[in-house]
Amino acid sequence: QVELVESGGGLVQAGESLRLSCAASGRAFSTYAMAWFRQAPGTEREFVAAISGNGITKYADSMKGRFTISRDNAENTVYLQMNNLNSEDTAVYYCASRRLPFLTATISWYDTWGRGTQVTVSS
Repeated sequence: QVELVESGGGLVQAGESLRLSCAASGRAFSTYAMAWFRQAPGTEREFVAAISGNGITKYADSMKGRFTISRDNAENTVYLQMNNLNSEDTAVYYCASRRLPFLTATISWYDTWGRGTQVTVSS
């Protein structure tokens, strides 16, 4: 079982960029599918992006082209590069993981979660 700690959130202006990080403890990080979800106030948690152990990626349609997920298995870290941010991207961003041989956007498949990092985009 891994433990996840997110970082990199903050307050930015519309049009700016942020890179979130998720540091994982535990062994065999490269065997875990990793994902980012986000939750804005009053809304359900939604899928952002996922990446397999060997680097295959999956994105929510609305995030394609602006967000990039990547991972460094040597550093046990997954990243989310977010460009051209707008006010609708304001949310708490959560890192999630599970030892899976496939990628999924389904929240219930992930069994380990970080505490989240706040991203606020001012217009």
